[in-house]
Amino acid sequence: MSVIVAVTVGITACGIGGGESRITSSVTKDFSDRVAVTDTGLRLDNHDWWPTGFNAYQLGTDWSVNRGCGAEVDLDAYFGKLPPHALTRFNLFSMFVVDKNNGLIDFEPLDAVFDAATRHRQMVLPVLTGSTGECEDGRFKERSWYEDGWRTERTLGGMTFAEWLTTAVNRWKERPTIAGWEIVGEPEASVCTARGCDWQVRACPPGGAQVLRTFFDDAGGMLHGIDPGRPIFAGFVGGDQCGLEGDDYADVARSEHLDVLDFHDYGGNLSDYGPAGSDLPTRIRQAREVGKPIMVNEIGVDAGSCLDVTTRADGLRIKIGQQRDAGTAGALLWAYVPDPRTTECTYDIGPTDPAWQVVVDTVT
Repeated sequence: MSVIVAVTVGITACGIGGGESRITSSVTKDFSDRVAVTDTGLRLDNHDWWPTGFNAYQLGTDWSVNRGCGAEVDLDAYFGKLPPHALTRFNLFSMFVVDKNNGLIDFEPLDAVFDAATRHRQMVLPVLTGSTGECEDGRFKERSWYEDGWRTERTLGGMTFAEWLTTAVNRWKERPTIAGWEIVGEPEASVCTARGCDWQVRACPPGGAQVLRTFFDDAGGMLHGIDPGRPIFAGFVGGDQCGLEGDDYADVARSEHLDVLDFHDYGGNLSDYGPAGSDLPTRIRQAREVGKPIMVNEIGVDAGSCLDVTTRADGLRIKIGQQRDAGTAGALLWAYVPDPRTTECTYDIGPTDPAWQVVVDTVT
């Protein structure tokens, strides 16, 4: 039986301009390792766990404090509607703790996410940064960032990524709701060209796999040094991204500081698994070779003006079942938003979308 202790801590944080702000938050500590990883799956509280749920990237949006990333979410309404044992993947980016009014650090918007998840006994997967720069500083993370920029380049809040990783993991590691950590969402070791940084024009010099492997060895080692009991999720797209194409996927996945592998499924049709290089059966085989489970942590299917949401939900149910039968360890839908654009062709999943019932029926 785990021991849960509620404590109140006061934190003084420095902002970009060197000022200080006093922040008080309630932190719930749980001293057990709730999530364990096997060669093929996950266990939660000593029971086999096949999680389904949502990507809800904008949970940290608080327009009174930060610049936000999408609309504000009623956190209690969101977490309260999820079934037991669901999983929510969300952006735990440094941008959310920067007060847009004065540049000081304010953890309250992100504390609120963990507080709500704790109240409703829901599990979360925080993502510490993303490769594209969206909802952050807008800059794509090129190969140099994975080589040394993550230690040296300062961004929103005046922190390097290494400093943000250390700050975030130390602050929230005692939360009983954290299933694991994801260091970077959709990493790749590509470089921008004279034509820009869009995926269609990026270049991939040789050696990308070694760059990513070293990054995860070092950044993952730093994270596990702070929170050794929690698994680290890889965040891979699973396609032909630079440094992860073909056998490179397995080479990077062998890092001792990656515990759960990823695949992101954005097939154009419900029966597709994605564009060229997005070969889920191959990635499952590679996961078995390296002895680690693989989750499909993003499944995106357009609906709204291009597909009825009920039809999408029926297809998602079939897709998740097929992927589970093939050997995956869980599935998360992209993406929950409180304000779905029902007249546009988007991945939006709103509060009344029938995809919620899919999550209820498939989580175990």
